Amino acid sequence: MGEGLGSMDLTGKSVLITGGTGSFGKCMLKKLLRDHNPRRVLLYARGEYNHFQIQTQLSEDEQARVRFFIGDVRDFGRLKTAMRKVDLVIHAAAQKQVPLAEYNPFECIRTNVIGAENLVNAAIEAEVPHVLALSTDKAVNPINLYGASKLASDKIFVAANSIAAGTGTRFSVVRYGNVLGSRGSVIPFFRRLLADGAKTLPITDPRMTRFWITLEQAVDFTLSSLPLMRGGEIFVPKIPSMRIMDLVEAMAPGVETEYVGIRPGEKLHEIMITEHNAAQTESRDDRYIIHPEWNFWDLKQASSTSWEPMPEGFEYSSDKNTEWLSVDELRTILDQLPAEGH
Repeated sequence: MGEGLGSMDLTGKSVLITGGTGSFGKCMLKKLLRDHNPRRVLLYARGEYNHFQIQTQLSEDEQARVRFFIGDVRDFGRLKTAMRKVDLVIHAAAQKQVPLAEYNPFECIRTNVIGAENLVNAAIEAEVPHVLALSTDKAVNPINLYGASKLASDKIFVAANSIAAGTGTRFSVVRYGNVLGSRGSVIPFFRRLLADGAKTLPITDPRMTRFWITLEQAVDFTLSSLPLMRGGEIFVPKIPSMRIMDLVEAMAPGVETEYVGIRPGEKLHEIMITEHNAAQTESRDDRYIIHPEWNFWDLKQASSTSWEPMPEGFEYSSDKNTEWLSVDELRTILDQLPAEGH
């Protein structure tokens, strides 16, 4: 298989971020410009106003290294144009809202699945060396269309290494849990209710648990996975879980809660690695690496170090996690989040 990025030196490199005007893209752009000295960063997204907003927030020196590509991952031709002489693609574009995906299924499929296919083919034709796609815990044992579409996307990116055989293009996936304070998530929702004087907070189920990661941690984890890429891996961070009732206590101590029931397509707990993948999963200090199952791979050679598979029956789920965020830890994190989320 191909070599990793070694020291992860992105100096003088060209990086394309799909969905680049979203929460993740903006944070990644800031990190790249501040710490990695790329030659240029291309933000690829369809929202004209979001491009404009970011452009006005950059200094002249920063603007000289950023390109703003209005485009959709559904548009193969536009993707191929954007990928000219690109060294790394970080694929963050996705339709993510579970209820909207259920109501607009074809739109979800066109973006998350057909978009993944377009990106794979465009990257191979443009001879992009490395592509790292973002995934979600909802892609594991999915019960909603968003999760199912991201599972299909993950499969496409792993299998793309077979399609790209002999070309030098390599594809891997980063999978993590809910991003604390991201747009459309529970924290900004609760904050709006409390700001409007709500005396109770709606809780889907008091037993609910979730994996949680901050936006900055998600960006750092993505970048730290680049040197480990050989093609076909799914990188999963070891991150803490959180109980929904602890979040309520951290945000509004003593507030009453109203149980409204689990929404369609929602789980009590999330899983990031199933028992089925235990035999392909390597454990490192800060992450798990799910190696591909392709029979032409020698899994022991797919890593830069020797490793042992996880024991039979291993499963990485939010309710069985060994690391948990306490109420005090949640309060500390909440104090650092922007008032309206990212």
